[in-house]
Amino acid sequence: MAGRPQGGDGRGRAPSDATGPDAVAHDSPVFVISVAAQLSGLHAQTLRSYDRLGLVSPGRASGGGRRYSQRDIALLREVQRLSQEEGVNLAGVKRIIELEQLVDELHARLEETTAELDAVRAAAAQATAAVHRFYRRDLVPVGRRAVVRWRPGRPEQ
Repeated sequence: MAGRPQGGDGRGRAPSDATGPDAVAHDSPVFVISVAAQLSGLHAQTLRSYDRLGLVSPGRASGGGRRYSQRDIALLREVQRLSQEEGVNLAGVKRIIELEQLVDELHARLEETTAELDAVRAAAAQATAAVHRFYRRDLVPVGRRAVVRWRPGRPEQ
């Protein structure tokens, strides 16, 4: 699914795409079920069914009413596309959504781990450079197989 939309319950959210003081965040649950049904092209009862099945989990208002975000609307459209155009049953759609959310989470973890690894590599490079600054320049490395024989009191021949 393009953009991998997710439910409005706060699971696995990316930072908001909104900018400016009046912009509504992509994840902000603002649409009541009737508006969400219109925007997604589905019947309100279908949205309730999808919520019960765990396909799209909208946010909840203080009174318990469902509130859908723009991301939820995109997910509703994708669920409809998968089921109608691709012929995937709702259990399959749910599994696809779960796997795509897992992929998103793994990508985020990979980015975090890569950033940590880069920081560790930079610290190791700094430590190596610090050690190299203290090397004695008058010492010469000797190969492991070289044998040096020293006899005190004997002149070199």
